[in-house]
Amino acid sequence: MRISAVGTCLALVAAMCSAGVAAGSAQARPAGATSLYAPSALVLSVGKGEDPATATIQRAVVLRCRPTPYGDHPDPVAACAELAAVHGDFAAMTAAAEGVACTRIWDPVVVTADGVWEGRRVTFAQTFGNPCMLRGSDTAGVFAF
Repeated sequence: MRISAVGTCLALVAAMCSAGVAAGSAQARPAGATSLYAPSALVLSVGKGEDPATATIQRAVVLRCRPTPYGDHPDPVAACAELAAVHGDFAAMTAAAEGVACTRIWDPVVVTADGVWEGRRVTFAQTFGNPCMLRGSDTAGVFAF
């Protein structure tokens, strides 16, 4: 009888210890954290004008890339993949694509991106000479909305 009481006591201690470990692991995550991924959420806009501060916004979308791509963007999977390829560096995507011919009509278009990419603050603005030059740039997929 004494042996079964000791066994029961050990079982209770083991159960309390495993419950304590579970409770301790639940407390390891910071309060309010809902994901192990750094946030990636951006507001993208396209506007008419030369200056991002005074341009008339024509379109804007929200793009979230972590933990899965989603948002108002028509193709969030492709846009997130393009951004991931340059580690969220929009400036690396401003080169003109090969083989694209545009007129030299001055009809400026401004694109902006504000938000967070993999946990770091992002603010980007670029002016293109006209909509064709925007479509012909490497940023075309991200700002195709």
